[in-house]
Amino acid sequence: MRFGVFYELQLPKPWTEDDEHRLVQEALDQIVLADELGIDYAWAVEHHFLEEYSHCSAPETFLAAAAARTRNIKVGHGIRQVIPSYNHPARTAEVTAMLDLVSNGRAQLGFGEGATRSELHGFNIKAKTKRNASIEAVEQVANMMAMTPYPGFEGEFFSFPCRNVVPKPLQKPHPPLWMACSNRDTIKVAASLGVGALAFAFVNPEEAKHWADIYYGIIKSDECKPIGHAVNANIAMVSSFSVHHDRSEAIRRGQDGFEFFGYSLAALVTKDTKPGHTTLWKDFHDIRGNKTEEIVRTAALDPEYSSGIGTPDDIRRHLHEFENAGVDQVIFLQQAGRNKHGEICEALNLFADEVLPEFKAEQTAKDAAKAEELAPYIEAAMARKDWMAPLAEDEVPVVAASRTKQAFTENRSGRVKAG
Repeated sequence: MRFGVFYELQLPKPWTEDDEHRLVQEALDQIVLADELGIDYAWAVEHHFLEEYSHCSAPETFLAAAAARTRNIKVGHGIRQVIPSYNHPARTAEVTAMLDLVSNGRAQLGFGEGATRSELHGFNIKAKTKRNASIEAVEQVANMMAMTPYPGFEGEFFSFPCRNVVPKPLQKPHPPLWMACSNRDTIKVAASLGVGALAFAFVNPEEAKHWADIYYGIIKSDECKPIGHAVNANIAMVSSFSVHHDRSEAIRRGQDGFEFFGYSLAALVTKDTKPGHTTLWKDFHDIRGNKTEEIVRTAALDPEYSSGIGTPDDIRRHLHEFENAGVDQVIFLQQAGRNKHGEICEALNLFADEVLPEFKAEQTAKDAAKAEELAPYIEAAMARKDWMAPLAEDEVPVVAASRTKQAFTENRSGRVKAG
């Protein structure tokens, strides 16, 4: 099993002038520590206008800074908003390839579409078409990174002429693709597209097993038709995270932040908001009260307690349950609410000292066995892929210097049409 750390860059109110600067620098320090400890992935989301919940609107900059300070940890968009109104596909291809070069081949491209009206309406995106728009875009992003030149495209949601999109990524044919998933239906979509599933939902191990069985069942079936130039067969799930030798202290340190994460996301999707005037942290505590102490008392009496918030033994049980369910990566939600930087670092160190070595020892053998098992299914899936045809040398249009000539020359060459 692999492990990751995850950043929304949450910043509950009230704020001071330096809070955003402190938040970003502490998050980068946490990723440096995670890299030193042997954590496998660092993921950063892209959200817009979601004050308190997420101040990570430019993850490409954040991840590049993380890449410059680390050596081994993979740096992933978890996710990048790929709908053209957010980010033009050519820009996503360029940004991803550059991150891959900067990081020496450690970039990951998770994609998504956004769920809140603040984001969707801010960029004039229709909720009913966002899924199709994101899938169309990411398929062309993969083509842009892998093809020289990119032949051009006429689609439902964007059009683009023949260009050689540079730079090209270090990983060939392109960095691994992942899709944000929040339920069984989106797990099915990710598997059918041959991309990794980033499951941003907090489910128990029994439900996780259902998700993993569905995902790998489709990967191994005729339903899997890759949109990328490679299949990334992996399922990752986000988990709460706070580790201390005293279970009660782990809960006191991490429970509020974990529950605020879920509350604030739901509130931003379902409740009206007034830009610049959110009160998410206050509302959360007004509704929740002092629930943490109740959780502490209940957990203290449970000999089989298993959670990402607890002692090293508690989290070890928790992770083995997800491993046995078929989950490939657990992503720790440690920077949430007002969880403290020093306590996050203490938890990461304790996890690395007492839990991580057990999982690392088994990883190489498990990776090899998985690759061997999936190889024929992935080969069959790639044979089903609809490949974009490259242009012959005499089909590549000349981009003329003169405006009149340019229109005539490029139109003669035509563009590849969707469908």
